[in-house]
Amino acid sequence: MKAQTISMKPQDILLLLKIISMEDENWNQKPTAEALNMSQSEVSESVARSKYAGLLGPKGKKVMRLALMDFLEKGIRYVFPQHPGAVVRGMPTSHSAPPLNQEIQSTEHYVWPSGKGSVRGHGIAPIYPSVVEAALNDTKLYELLALVDALRVGRARERAIATKELRKRIIGSNENSIDYNF
Repeated sequence: MKAQTISMKPQDILLLLKIISMEDENWNQKPTAEALNMSQSEVSESVARSKYAGLLGPKGKKVMRLALMDFLEKGIRYVFPQHPGAVVRGMPTSHSAPPLNQEIQSTEHYVWPSGKGSVRGHGIAPIYPSVVEAALNDTKLYELLALVDALRVGRARERAIATKELRKRIIGSNENSIDYNF
């Protein structure tokens, strides 16, 4: 019998960050799928993969924040790599978007290509096609996604600042405590 391989997909990161941005462990799949412009089956499959990977608790509602932070910090740029492309119009991301644009001043902008954007910069493919729409409707999610993009495409300084900011937002001020309650 052939063993089944279960691999994370980009939409899994989008879903996990959305759950964090909602700050509600009683979230439901249908409205979350609509907010992310995904099908409910995509969300359901994403939940199953994230539970298997240990990024969601056994009930599929609670993000395992330390595990997610560990994955983002050490693996996101290798699992879902991205390199800046041609200059296009789009929505700012990485160091060009909040909150990093407050700390990092640069004449080089990174954007998610989109006709709804107003900034010209090097195109960065979003981690999932519906990211722009989802980010337009959720400021917290937008900032989390931009920070993750800084980990995917940034230089050492941008990655260090993004990691520190993500730790605050994902783990919180009590980052040394481990929550084993599922």
